[in-house]
Amino acid sequence: MDMLGKVRRMHMRDRLSISEIARRTGLSRNTVRRWLRAPGDLEPHYERSAGRRKLTDYEAILIAALKADRLRHKHSRRTARALFLQIKAQGYRGGYSRVTDFIRAWRSESSLGKQAFVPLSFEQGEAFQFDWSEEGVVVGGVFHKAQVAHMKLCASRGFFLVAYPSQSHEMLFDAHTRAFSAFGGVPKRGIYDNMKTAVDKVSRGKQRAVNARFKALCSHYLFEPQFCNVASGWEGPCETGHPFWTCQRPCSSCAKPSCDSQVGSARWPKCWPVCRVMDWRLCWWPLRWRWRM
Repeated sequence: MDMLGKVRRMHMRDRLSISEIARRTGLSRNTVRRWLRAPGDLEPHYERSAGRRKLTDYEAILIAALKADRLRHKHSRRTARALFLQIKAQGYRGGYSRVTDFIRAWRSESSLGKQAFVPLSFEQGEAFQFDWSEEGVVVGGVFHKAQVAHMKLCASRGFFLVAYPSQSHEMLFDAHTRAFSAFGGVPKRGIYDNMKTAVDKVSRGKQRAVNARFKALCSHYLFEPQFCNVASGWEGPCETGHPFWTCQRPCSSCAKPSCDSQVGSARWPKCWPVCRVMDWRLCWWPLRWRWRM
């Protein structure tokens, strides 16, 4: 689904030809053409024939060698070619590309690559940030804890707030639809925490098992999702940090402050009076004016 969303963005948003998309992604033109004709919420599947590979008997040898190289100096580590020759001398009859693919996948899972950080400066229309907060709402004379969706443009600081009774997928999708309609467009990418409605499983490094329904949302609106690192204070929520009215720019303690500090500003009594409505369907209406560019 990630590659499908990338192909759809290149074709529908960036207006690239099928040949150019095939050149950039490494896919065949027939595959690109078939994906563009398919519905945007269906994930393409590739069925690899099950069977024992030639490399299976030598994977333990490669893993042991890679773990040993991790303790060595960078210039003393064995290359993929050296490891290939080592297992070939022990009887391996497969190809070199199988070995390099296995080594690359193992190193990626072991988080040996360089860490990437969320930039603190953005171009117009480049990105938005999304987060939830819990606020008090009186519905029909009864006090409830409402879940307020916050979406904020990274460059202009324009924001949009809307309240819901829960953080389910239906509420998440409706919040995006209303925010994009209010902003008059969709930025190129969205920055999120690792919320359960978007991420099914958090793996090592930047790897995420993204929820299928959330992938369909990203593919429909043609934006790329980006998730913060786990246990990284410079990227994660900082709801107890600087309030929005005193922190109009990103700082070293708030790498994702644009939306998270908005949560703090929304709790300011003068900005957030207690919302009183007769029905949940009317709860978003008093908050419609609470966005600005």
